[in-house]
Amino acid sequence: MKKIELDNTTEFTKDGMKRFFLVEDSPYFKIINFNLAAGATFPVHSHDLDGDVSIHVIEGTGVFLGSGNTEIPAKAGDILISAIREPHGVRAASDMRLLVTIAPPI
Repeated sequence: MKKIELDNTTEFTKDGMKRFFLVEDSPYFKIINFNLAAGATFPVHSHDLDGDVSIHVIEGTGVFLGSGNTEIPAKAGDILISAIREPHGVRAASDMRLLVTIAPPI
């Protein structure tokens, strides 16, 4: 077992994104903590792989982004789930903390 204390990863880069790898090298999944400062964007992107991604908002507000200028409101407690091939991203309205799970890991 492994315990992660997310409170120790509350750090923001002015107008940008801070990334903390929380789980690496698992053959089953990867969890990454991204912290986006207010106004920052995690650009819409996709991966040419089979698998799934979830983006869990643990703090803050913003929008989930997708193809064709799709914007879905996002707040603490919301989770976006999609195929990893599907375009996805996030724009932060306030300081925003995300847990991204990728299965299988890339």
